[in-house]
Amino acid sequence: MAMYMWIQKLKPFILVVFLQLGLAEMDIICKAALNEGTSNYVLVVYRHAVATIVITPFAIILNRTTRPKMTLPIFIRLMVLGLLEPVIDQNLYYLGMKHTTATFGAAMANILPAITFVMACIMRLEKVKMRSIWSQAKVFGTFATVTGAMIMTLVKGPVLQLFRTRGGGTTSNNIQNGSDSSGISLQNSIKGSLMIAIGMFCQACFVILQATTLKKYPTEISLTAWICFLGTVEGAVVALVMERANTTVWSIHWDAKLLAAVYSVRICNFMII
Repeated sequence: MAMYMWIQKLKPFILVVFLQLGLAEMDIICKAALNEGTSNYVLVVYRHAVATIVITPFAIILNRTTRPKMTLPIFIRLMVLGLLEPVIDQNLYYLGMKHTTATFGAAMANILPAITFVMACIMRLEKVKMRSIWSQAKVFGTFATVTGAMIMTLVKGPVLQLFRTRGGGTTSNNIQNGSDSSGISLQNSIKGSLMIAIGMFCQACFVILQATTLKKYPTEISLTAWICFLGTVEGAVVALVMERANTTVWSIHWDAKLLAAVYSVRICNFMII
C-alpha cells in the first residue's frame, strides 16, 4: 500500500521525464527529416493534423458534459493560440534547427521558462518577493537558463573526439572555415539561435494566453484539440503560400517525414495522461 502511494506521488514526475525524453526524440527525428529536404512548413501541418486526429476523440468523450459554450471572444483567443505556437513558434524553431543541430535546438528551448517568467512579472501574473526563497530560485533559474543559452550560442569549446574517424584534417578545416566539428559556422549558430529565441518568445506568449483562456474555457483536452485543429488550418495556409512553387513537398513516403508526423502521437498521449 505504501509503495502504491509513493508511485502515485511520483507519477507526475515520471510522466514529465518521459515527456521530455519524447520531445528530445522528436527533435532528433525532425532534424533527420529536415536534413532530407522536408519543408518545415509542411512538417508542422502534418504534425498537427495527426495530433488533431488523436486528441479529438478524447476531447469529445471526456469533455462531453463539462465543455462550456463556445463564444466569439473564446474562438478568437483559440485562433491566436493556434497561430502563436503551432505556426509561428514551431516554424521558427525548425528553421533555427536547420541552421544548427537538434541538440542545439533542445538546449536553446530551455530559455522558455525564463522568458515566460519575465513576461508574467511584467503582466503582473507572477509576484516576485526577493525575501522569499521561491522567488530567489526563480530569479536564479532565469539567469542560469539565459546564460546557458548564450554559452551554447557563442562559446566554441574543444572538440571531443570519442571515436577515431577517417580524414583527420576535418577538425582543422572546420576551424579554419570558422565552424565547429559539425560544420556549423558561428553565423549560422547566431542566426539559428535568434530564430529559436523569437520562437520561444511566441511560445511564452502562448503559455500566458493559454493560462488566461483556461479560466474561461476550463476543458484542457478540448482546448488542446481546438489549438491543434486551428493550428493545422492556419499552418496549411502559411505552407501553401511559402511553398506555392514546390508542390512536391506535400508528398508522403515511408521516410523521416512520415515518422516525424506520426511520432507526435506519442507526445499527445503523454500530454493527455
